[in-house]
Amino acid sequence: MIIELRDVTVRRAGRTILGPIDWQVGDGERWVVLGPNGSGKTTLLSVASMNLWPTTGTVDVLGERYGRTDARELRRRVGFAGSAIEAAMRDDLTPETLIMTARHGAFEPWWHVYDAADHDRARALGARMGVGDQLAQPFGTLSAGERRRTTIARALMPDPEILILDEPMASLDLAARETLLADLEALAGESRPRVIVLVSHHLEEIPAGFGHALVLASGRAVAAGPVGSVLRDDVLATAFGLPLTVEQRDDRWTARRRRPG
Repeated sequence: MIIELRDVTVRRAGRTILGPIDWQVGDGERWVVLGPNGSGKTTLLSVASMNLWPTTGTVDVLGERYGRTDARELRRRVGFAGSAIEAAMRDDLTPETLIMTARHGAFEPWWHVYDAADHDRARALGARMGVGDQLAQPFGTLSAGERRRTTIARALMPDPEILILDEPMASLDLAARETLLADLEALAGESRPRVIVLVSHHLEEIPAGFGHALVLASGRAVAAGPVGSVLRDDVLATAFGLPLTVEQRDDRWTARRRRPG
């Protein structure tokens, strides 16, 4: 297994906000994690990326056990893109610089030395994620979609074995969402990263090619496994507390409230 959580719980101020939960992610799998606000999605990501120590349980990532290995080194093999990363990126730096500095897990360019290969890779990743024409602009001048694409390109800079995407479509308009979905579908079809985990509130934001799903509610797993067995009316209704109808068409998923009668 690439990620394996066993009997994991996280408690804060005497309250359990995650777990107990077991979760296994195998090599080559692409997972979507779904659930309402407060269901534990971000906490789960923090534990799985070794940025949060669980109250109980064991966490194994890439064959190493959290707490028995150098987590700082192991985190270099995990790419993370989300609002927390985006908020830490300086508006006056260029996307090229912000992508490149991920080579050493930094946000400022003067902390390390970068060579021509680093610049070339940053530019190539920026172009791959659709911000090739914006690489020399200040990050603060980019649109929401361009900023999101920059953070994903940055997460890919160290060639991670695991890529974690925390609500990558949040706040994007329809065109930006659909374009990013197509790019993530293409990324899901590649051999690297070995594992991709994407968190969302919405079934419409699941790229084609993501074959596994974990649904959370109140910090617990409602269901986990292949998308076809998990993204069902009853499972989503339990998680979100509404009667829902789930449909799949052309490798895309939708959910809507079921009408009475």
